[in-house]
Amino acid sequence: MANFVALPDIGAKNSVAADLDLGEAINTLRREKNAVILAHYYQDYELQDIADYVGDSLDLSRRAAETDADVIVFCGVRFMSEVAKIVNPTRTVLLPDADAGCSLEQACQADDFSRWREAHPGHVSLTYINCSAEVKALSDIIVTSSNAEAIINQIPKDKPILFAPDRHLGNFLIKKTGRNMILWPGSCIVHEEFSEELLLQMKTEYKGVPVAAHPECPDTILGLADYVGSTKGILNFVSSDPSNSFIIATEPHIIHQMQKDNPSKTFIAARGVSESREAEACPCTHCPFMALNSMEKLYLAMVNNAPRIEMDEDLRLRALKPIERMLEMSPKLASATTQAAE
Repeated sequence: MANFVALPDIGAKNSVAADLDLGEAINTLRREKNAVILAHYYQDYELQDIADYVGDSLDLSRRAAETDADVIVFCGVRFMSEVAKIVNPTRTVLLPDADAGCSLEQACQADDFSRWREAHPGHVSLTYINCSAEVKALSDIIVTSSNAEAIINQIPKDKPILFAPDRHLGNFLIKKTGRNMILWPGSCIVHEEFSEELLLQMKTEYKGVPVAAHPECPDTILGLADYVGSTKGILNFVSSDPSNSFIIATEPHIIHQMQKDNPSKTFIAARGVSESREAEACPCTHCPFMALNSMEKLYLAMVNNAPRIEMDEDLRLRALKPIERMLEMSPKLASATTQAAE
């Protein structure tokens, strides 16, 4: 756990009465504390439905930057709440479960990343937003799955590039941009679970149904997809494509938003390696870190004002620089978050 996550005090409330209406209680606290609740697409459906905004990590950070709330409650994973704090230093940022980490973040520790950078002098370091604040502070430019290609295309052709921590996203970007990048050997434990064999079976079973996949998936999965893009990109694709059914190769909780936006369409979760043909979606394709958050923990975090992100100002400012660089190279995103960082 990052040393800048403040945990609840010893005397803090740690249980919820069985007869408590959690939705009503959370809404009361939201009003009393002037709080905004943000939820990632991969969160449990109840958390998505009670949130003020649902989106991907970057979009939610933009929402946080634009809000006039005193408290930001981030139903997602730790690196997302860290980004919210980096761009909102004067606001309280809460995370329902302090252990809600990320396999990509865990696979790229700051000391190892620093040595990797030192071993490749003269390289520009592009780092996926799925990393810790410490790794961000050691990076040149932060990227997301939605803007990485555009940012790579702005880097001079003769400038060598390091890309961390997701090797599958990096490999996808190499193919898209034609740039040769040195890749950190990390991966998402959820997207690694999708099976080429099972996806081929599904394409036979659901003949003609397009497959949408996240670029964190292995290349064998991306090669079978009709569309590859970020969570927001996948949502836009299924809304705009005339097909009536889709196979979705990413964390299946995103299907909740797809169904809300497109009630007449059918969405089928791609199968993971541990599930049978009959199963709709097995736990292996659910993010275990996202699953740590719950309505009960959301309520307790708001009551206790913790777990709370607290960050050394020097670290925050160093981590802010590559985020600002990303925003400068992504004009449509620049104004909201830059304004919040001032």
